[in-house]
Amino acid sequence: MLRRPKPTDSEADLLREQEHFLTSGAPSAASVVRRPDKRRGEAGEGEGRSGENEGSQRDVVTIEDLPDQLPSLTPAPPKKSRFKASRVTFEDEDAEERLDRHDTHISAVLSRIVERDTSSTPISLPAFTGMAFPKVLHRSETSNQAPLSSAGGKKSIFARQIAAQKLKECKTTLHSLSEAAPTPETTMDTDQCDAADPAAVPGPRLVSGQGLQGPDSSGETMRIHMENQAKLQAMSQSEILEEQKKLLFQLDPRLVDFVRSRKAQSVPSFPSPSKHPKDKSGTEDPPVQDVSRESGSCSAAVLCQKPQEVKMEGEEEELSAPPPAVTEEDLPVKPQKEWVHMDKLEPEKLEWLRDLPEPRRKGTKKAMQARFDFAGTLIPPTEDLPTHLGLHHHGEEPERAGYSLQELFLLSRSQVIQQRTLSLSTLANILSKACAGEYVSVLKGSVTSTLLDAGLLFLLRFALDDSVEGVMSAAVHALKALLVCAEDEECLDCTFSWFRGLSSFPLLPSAQEEEDEEDEGLDESMKETAKEKEERKSDHEVARQDAVKGLLKMKLLPRLRYILEVVRPSPRVVQDVLEILTRIARHSSSSATQVLDCPRLMETVMSEFLPTSWSPSSQSIYGLPLSSAMKLLRVLATSGRHACARLLNSLGASERLSHLLSAEPNELLLEPTESLRITTEAYRLWAVAAGYGQACKLYIDLYPALVTALQSVHRLPPASDPLQPLQLQRFLALLSLLTQVTHTAGCHQELQAGMVSSGGEECPPPPPVSWGHVTGLQTSLMGHLKGFIKNLDDPLQKDGSLTLIPVYLVYLEAYYHQLSRQNCFKPVETLQELELLTSDALLPLMSHSVVQGLIKNLKSSSVVCNAQAIPLGPEITNNLPGLACMGWRNRPGLVAPSSPFPLLTGLGLLLETITGIHKGLSSKFTGLLLSEPVTGYLRSCSQATPSLSHTKAWLLRHEHHLLYLLLRLAHRLVPLDSEIAKHASLYHQVALVVLPWLLPGSEYLVHELLSTIVFSKDFISEGHSGGPEAVELGELKLHEETQKDTSPSLQTVGALLREACVQLPSIRGCFLTHLAHLESSVIVSRDALLGHNPWIKSHLLPELTGPILPSDWPFLPLLSLYEQSGVSDGGGLAVEELPQGALQAVTHCLQWLLLLEVWREEALKVVLPVAKFARLSCVFLCSSDLFLERPVQRLTWGLFRLLTRSTKLDSLDLNVPPPGLASFQDLYSALVSQYEAVSFGDRLFGCWVLLPLQRRYSTTMRLAVFGEHVGMLRSLGVTLEQLSIPIERFTSPPEDSLPLLRLYFRSLVTGTLKRSWCPVLYVAALSHVNSFIFSQDAAAQEVETARHSMLRKIYYLTDEVLRSHLLLFRLPQHHLQLSFDMYEQLPPIRAKRLERVLGLQESSVDKGD
Repeated sequence: MLRRPKPTDSEADLLREQEHFLTSGAPSAASVVRRPDKRRGEAGEGEGRSGENEGSQRDVVTIEDLPDQLPSLTPAPPKKSRFKASRVTFEDEDAEERLDRHDTHISAVLSRIVERDTSSTPISLPAFTGMAFPKVLHRSETSNQAPLSSAGGKKSIFARQIAAQKLKECKTTLHSLSEAAPTPETTMDTDQCDAADPAAVPGPRLVSGQGLQGPDSSGETMRIHMENQAKLQAMSQSEILEEQKKLLFQLDPRLVDFVRSRKAQSVPSFPSPSKHPKDKSGTEDPPVQDVSRESGSCSAAVLCQKPQEVKMEGEEEELSAPPPAVTEEDLPVKPQKEWVHMDKLEPEKLEWLRDLPEPRRKGTKKAMQARFDFAGTLIPPTEDLPTHLGLHHHGEEPERAGYSLQELFLLSRSQVIQQRTLSLSTLANILSKACAGEYVSVLKGSVTSTLLDAGLLFLLRFALDDSVEGVMSAAVHALKALLVCAEDEECLDCTFSWFRGLSSFPLLPSAQEEEDEEDEGLDESMKETAKEKEERKSDHEVARQDAVKGLLKMKLLPRLRYILEVVRPSPRVVQDVLEILTRIARHSSSSATQVLDCPRLMETVMSEFLPTSWSPSSQSIYGLPLSSAMKLLRVLATSGRHACARLLNSLGASERLSHLLSAEPNELLLEPTESLRITTEAYRLWAVAAGYGQACKLYIDLYPALVTALQSVHRLPPASDPLQPLQLQRFLALLSLLTQVTHTAGCHQELQAGMVSSGGEECPPPPPVSWGHVTGLQTSLMGHLKGFIKNLDDPLQKDGSLTLIPVYLVYLEAYYHQLSRQNCFKPVETLQELELLTSDALLPLMSHSVVQGLIKNLKSSSVVCNAQAIPLGPEITNNLPGLACMGWRNRPGLVAPSSPFPLLTGLGLLLETITGIHKGLSSKFTGLLLSEPVTGYLRSCSQATPSLSHTKAWLLRHEHHLLYLLLRLAHRLVPLDSEIAKHASLYHQVALVVLPWLLPGSEYLVHELLSTIVFSKDFISEGHSGGPEAVELGELKLHEETQKDTSPSLQTVGALLREACVQLPSIRGCFLTHLAHLESSVIVSRDALLGHNPWIKSHLLPELTGPILPSDWPFLPLLSLYEQSGVSDGGGLAVEELPQGALQAVTHCLQWLLLLEVWREEALKVVLPVAKFARLSCVFLCSSDLFLERPVQRLTWGLFRLLTRSTKLDSLDLNVPPPGLASFQDLYSALVSQYEAVSFGDRLFGCWVLLPLQRRYSTTMRLAVFGEHVGMLRSLGVTLEQLSIPIERFTSPPEDSLPLLRLYFRSLVTGTLKRSWCPVLYVAALSHVNSFIFSQDAAAQEVETARHSMLRKIYYLTDEVLRSHLLLFRLPQHHLQLSFDMYEQLPPIRAKRLERVLGLQESSVDKGD
């Protein structure tokens, strides 16, 4: 058996193996097969011998209707033949004649022989030589070879020798021609256009004379040329330019290009002018006035024009001369004689040794390719960087420094380790800067999105599997730059100590509903579950929708575990891996569970980066506790109480907390900054666990250490201390821990009683910490708060005090809230204590100048009020959402140091609790609500429309808390203070606006607002201050009604509003009933907001799918009733009877809508008028008789009048599809079908159907009424007064749809449409038909024929009344009896038109006779 060659084998070994292989006769592993070229007619093996006999033996199968050419299987354009395109064939042409015409037989060739005229051809005799044979050509001899510039690029040595010989002959010919020229002056005049080329041919370039017969063809050519020159000499410059323009305009552009190409081809065949220094002036461009006289013919005139097409479109720079050829002196290394084949310079191969040209920015509007340096900085296209930086090693645009994204992707898959590492590091830097938003203003499109679409996730995942540690480390860093934003994490850490700051939204992409066609029509049991669909998707599909989920599907976690456990990389890579795991844990609870379930991953983190003992002399990061590892535990614990229990018990996090927090930070044998960070994260992890009611036994064990830590809180380090921010964060985390422990201890008594009563089955067990364990800390913390309030006067202590005061307020709120629930609660002592708290701490705090200055920043720090003024943020992609916190410290915002939100939120929480315990304290805090900054802030909020996204949701949640607390304070003060009551409508407006803003997790706030403020009579001040009476006076009109029944459309809404105000408690009950499906969410939200820690399942908020309530929530009872009743495919109702209580629910819903439309119109501005109309249409669609009920009818009439006010009609655009519907036409079709079925001519329903028939709306709806549903015209008896819409909106402008005009005319003539049946549409049809038949506008023949036909038929109508109405109609007038005005007789112009049409008919009849 033959062996494989080895790297150590010598050449002799290889030859020996080759001889052994040849003698063995073994078949070779690969064989060379020559494939035949079918285009040349070559035959493969075996085909050449049998090709002669195949013609007679081959069977030919013919298929009918088979196209001549096969269809293209690819989207590429079909190949075209230039020869076929030039041939013109006709379908009726005989094939035999065509074959004869194109016959190429030898006789056809011989019959067309024409002898070439050689009389004027110069004859050159061969040169005599003394050599017997021609001299042998050697490669070293280049004297008789043409230069490359004249030879036309790369040519063989033989070709260059032939070119040199032709060049020599051409020079001889030129010399003879110059002697035969008449005079030097004639030559100058003839060749002015060739002034740039001294060796040019003095004669015409295009006219060669080859087609002329006779011996003197060249002389004839010169005579023609001279005549052209003489004619050109006789013309002026303007005439030449004018003729030149005419020629250029008349000639085919391709012909002009051909002429210029002939000029360009002839120039390189002569020596370069640069070799003749004495003719330097000849190389300059001639002036414009000389150019016009240079050419001797039209062709010459075209040739002499300077070609502008050489420049690229949009370029600003001029074309530069080609660089000189490379000489031996230019070489950095001189060739030596002993070097083989290096004695001859080859300029083409040495071009790469030249210096790069300077970068030039092309003046084009097209986008240029972005290039980056190794730090990720975008390099401007005009910047000239030195080549030693290594930024020019790319093929495209070699003069530009930097690498494009495409080139970096290519380098990342290189075989060279350094290239792979460098490209991944550069991509990491680019991603970091893109995350910071540095490219938003300079690049078109998103860099991150472009990279993700190009497959960056897969590239990084492949790079993580690299065996080289450097490449793997660079891939980890790039993945961290893609997933993790450091400033986002800083913001979340900063807000951790705020009210409910430990909760956060999962960073899930926005849910996109995907309809699976395979599941359509299947039962629920047969459909695939979401998990099954997810498993069926490919990695690419999952990553395109969710980057983190795609990485998890690609087994990222096991690879990261391998890197930490086996590779044991550098400290930076370890930090990056821990941050990546933290970002994955923030994604969702399922992702956090996968991190916990990954084999040996968390065990490695706990043993290597959170050890129970460590040595300070360790040289590696392994074996030392890391704050990033503790933060990972905290984020994992946030995902759920079960995950937290696993960390504390199974993984030993409780033991780590005890080791880290039982000693002072300076005793941990760590760096000072790292010791502060890890103790801060330990406190935060403990606070999260205490938020579930867990790790409370640890509180009892570490109580002395906690008291020691608290004693150092009031001794703030100076602001100049670099460790002060870390010290503050540690104190904030400690106070957050005490707040959560207080909440948990407050639930001990309730859980103890519940366990006794229920036998311990459904109630969670009581925590080990009780209320007695936490009461001793309140006095100490109260003293701290008072001290910090005094420190506000000290400029050095002011910032630190403002940071800590909000957390003390949140703690005191938790303490007093839980105290009021205990059996040991002593009301008298507590009330006295609260009064002291108010007088000694809260009132001085609110009146302090620093706090007042902070409150002035309320509006500028708001996310709601500045939704449109947010600057350009970082790049956020759909499949990788972020928080967009870049630069949050340097710009005003909710989290900025100048923000008053944490202080006001903590203060509002405490005021909500203490005013609930001590009602008499409420009046002392009126100054907060009446302050100008707070009032102005609430006014701005009442008019704002913030958008929702991940970048704003986590901030909006905190702002919603403050708005809710301000409204709760107003709820207590409005009945007590008259000054506050003056702003009751403002508070009510804010409550209505905030309600549809509240996000998942705030369901309890929705319930409280609906229960207290939204339907409160105290906040609808118009209801008890003459509001209904004012509406009645406003609606009063001076109409003399003689009829007994007043028009329903003029009924006042004052009485309806008065009745609605009385029914407000019932209306509130109706809406709370329809929101009963949120009960479970309300309970979960209540437990979280009120501190019922043992019942909290997870600190991770629900997925951010949108606000809790839709923007059209006031229509909710009506919509839910419509969904219950349903509409079948035929338009009828799916159920016979309405559910019990439906009439009352609809009545309350309509009362509430009427009240909002009259007094709180701003609250409904987010609902489009077309959406209001569509939702109110459910009154008619959900039942066959609901709209006939008197209360429903009265309220719907009032709402119809409000929708059709003159100021609102223009905003009602029915051409826009309402939210939730594909188009308004579908809804209108259902309305018309319902009207025909159950309306019984009801006037309200008739008005509802007539409203969309206005002229400015779609013609489709009018066609539906006069076409498919023409029978409803008999019962559509709504008068103009009842409709309350100007008739001009139905008649103007004139109708231009011919099918609709024919339907109008047919319905009038056939009697389907009568004035007594349908007055409104009768007037509209009359108006449109009348304007159509008498229109003087020019129109198509079909339209003109229809006009004449209608006019003749109207003239011969037997119904005189209809005939007079159609002919004499003038203008609609709603105050007249007929509702329109008529001419007494036809105007002259119309009479003439009628006579002309009738005359045309008579003449055509006579011709027929």
